[in-house]
Amino acid sequence: MQYRRVCLESLGYTLPEQIVTTDELEHRLAPVYERLQLPHGRLELMSGIRERRFFPAGTAPSRIDIESGEKAIQASGIDREHIGALIHGSVCRDFLEPATACSVHHGLRLPADCMIYDVSNACLGILTGMLQIANMIELGQIRAGLVVGTECGRQLVENTIKQLNEDQSLNRQDIKHFVASLTIGSSSVAMLLCDEELSHTKNHLTAASVLAHTDQHHLCRSEGLENFMRTDSEQLLNEGVATGVATFGRFLDATHWRQDEIDKTICHQVGVAHRKLLFESLDLDTDKDFSTYETLGNTGAAALPLTLALASKAGHLQANDRVALLGIGSGINCQMIGIDWQECGVLGQLPADAQATTL
Repeated sequence: MQYRRVCLESLGYTLPEQIVTTDELEHRLAPVYERLQLPHGRLELMSGIRERRFFPAGTAPSRIDIESGEKAIQASGIDREHIGALIHGSVCRDFLEPATACSVHHGLRLPADCMIYDVSNACLGILTGMLQIANMIELGQIRAGLVVGTECGRQLVENTIKQLNEDQSLNRQDIKHFVASLTIGSSSVAMLLCDEELSHTKNHLTAASVLAHTDQHHLCRSEGLENFMRTDSEQLLNEGVATGVATFGRFLDATHWRQDEIDKTICHQVGVAHRKLLFESLDLDTDKDFSTYETLGNTGAAALPLTLALASKAGHLQANDRVALLGIGSGINCQMIGIDWQECGVLGQLPADAQATTL
């Protein structure tokens, strides 16, 4: 996929106030740790995740979508009447129907002729929505579009802790399938894209490549981030990185970039092992990367675009950088997007009163 007319104009994000440390989770897992004689600290050592954040129990994703979406619109300076498409792309939704995008559309007061729908593609849902909006802009069907997503991981983590502590049949091998669930956090992000004529930033999408390795779709299955998830983490890691390597060659061909011409990278935020193996396999310099999993955990579909927003706000991205978004999600699906970076409006901040609290 090639783009000439599409710009990533702004990002908005919302982070929960409540911080829960990995140490706190392990204290809550004391019954299973003691029964199986597991050493305290293994979860942080394996994942590299020190803490994550959670929205209050019962939070509707659409409510936070609206907050993040409004920030992206305000940061762009673009009249919302130009927004011709709205996509909700996170795993978590308000209901099976209607589309969560309906509530967001209403809350953001978007035009009646704005196309609205939900996209489901595991941890790539928001990136998938981004590409769909980019395609509509490139074809001249719309002038601007907004993709939003909010992941509420609290219930998944609480359910996993309960299951591990109460199921006496589980052994050391069994619990490996639950480790990924304990790395989940919550966050929200919105991305506003527009055509070149509307853009103030000239922050151009250049190209994108996708690849589906669906013979491995069984490696991670969930009823939703709020319910239950089983993951073959080791196999998913290896197969996911292998899919990433195959996609990366296509990505370089599509962007006409050499590997050494990539200035910055943003990848899906899984944990320390995933990041290490991915960058070794792609022969990329981790100094060019920006990571957030250490303090936010894995926030599903919001993880990569949120990290992009935080990297921009932190000054990690500079004018004329060639930025590679390296998305890998269960399924296994891979999407990589190239951006000729100039600048990008970002609205969002860490809550001033954030502090570590228990679940």
